[in-house]
Amino acid sequence: MTPILNAFVTGAIGVAVFQAVDLPLPWLLGPITASLVAALLGLPLGGIAIVNESMRTVLGVAVGATLTPAVLATFPSMLPTLALVPLMVLVIGALGIPYFRRIWGYDFPTAYYSTMPGGLQDMLVFGEEAGGNVRSMSLIHATRVLVIVVALPFILKGLWEADLSAPPGKPATAVPLSDLALMVVCAITGWLGAKRVGLFGASILGPLIVTAAITFAGLLENRPPAEAIWAAQFFIGTSIGAKYAGVTMGEVRRDLVAGLGFCAILIVLTLIFVEGIYLFDLAPGMETLLAFAPGGQAELTVLALIVGADVAFVVAHHVLRLFLVILGAPLAARLFSPGPPD
Repeated sequence: MTPILNAFVTGAIGVAVFQAVDLPLPWLLGPITASLVAALLGLPLGGIAIVNESMRTVLGVAVGATLTPAVLATFPSMLPTLALVPLMVLVIGALGIPYFRRIWGYDFPTAYYSTMPGGLQDMLVFGEEAGGNVRSMSLIHATRVLVIVVALPFILKGLWEADLSAPPGKPATAVPLSDLALMVVCAITGWLGAKRVGLFGASILGPLIVTAAITFAGLLENRPPAEAIWAAQFFIGTSIGAKYAGVTMGEVRRDLVAGLGFCAILIVLTLIFVEGIYLFDLAPGMETLLAFAPGGQAELTVLALIVGADVAFVVAHHVLRLFLVILGAPLAARLFSPGPPD
């Protein structure tokens, strides 16, 4: 119980500090930063898995509630940029695997599953089955998500003057009780139904699909209230920072530094893709950055909601990326025969 209490208190302190000094996204970046500092200082941190996962259903409902008939009609216009997602995944692999193998000496399974920008849990499961180092993969992926989520708000504010202080929704008192109840039903039924059929990202995609159907039918006219989205940010932020609990100096010197170097590669690669898409006028710059940044789906969905970006555009590209990475993971494990580092 103490690690869980530590995590909640640490996260709350992070929120308070970020609000006090007027830093962006206090409910997300505050808990991430405070939990990371606490973990590196050796404070035991933990979480309640079902609570952390249930908070992601809020994001699924929020996205599903934006998929009105008018929004869905814009999907064909996304095809040119969606077609670039497989190319970006291939380029990430072509750069990341040699980086981890040749520079840091990781074995092939660890290098491959550390490189692929899929869901953390999926990559760890596949990587462990392939014989990779689970601890190294976990720290590298946590670093990828952390760095990108922390860097993006400042990029968004610097390049597009995005308003990061706007509430992510109406207050709960302004949302009809009938809509609140319907959203809860969508979240639970979508999540449990998606888990039953084995859908990846079930806690987000299940509620998203059910809520989208309800919204398309004209039965839902509101998104989750601001308080629910703030709560989701808090738990997501706390869980990211808590992944560093128990990290050793040896792991800091190798895994975290390797992860930071890979993040630099990813950020440069993302900016190249964003610039190309913007120059060819395929999509707006801010939406493109959020859609192609290889961070966590939940975290980037939060950012899209807060800055008022086209959430459907952002989520469509991340779902395709995750689908490609997860589909290709077991195939890659069979096609490639791991050997000693070059």
